[in-house]
Amino acid sequence: MAEERRPPSQGSGGSGGGTGRRPKRQFFRKKKVCRFCTDRVDFIDYKKADVLRQFVQDRGKLLPRRITGTCSRHQRWLSEAIKRARNIALLPFASEL
Repeated sequence: MAEERRPPSQGSGGSGGGTGRRPKRQFFRKKKVCRFCTDRVDFIDYKKADVLRQFVQDRGKLLPRRITGTCSRHQRWLSEAIKRARNIALLPFASEL
């Protein structure tokens, strides 16, 4: 009978016969917590431009929830407050390019 030949395993580098892959490390991301929920904010004031400026990019775009960590309710309030602050010129619509 003819002996079957297997191709050499790729990437193992030795005669261990393993797959040659390292076990993947577990990456645990810290859960972002809504800043307004922890401070128990009932109303996001559009007149506090210094607070609102932290949630706007330098080009004038709103930062998304996945980056800031705000909950959906406060993100809606935040976007409304930023839009109001823009309309009365407390925040710029866009920065100069």
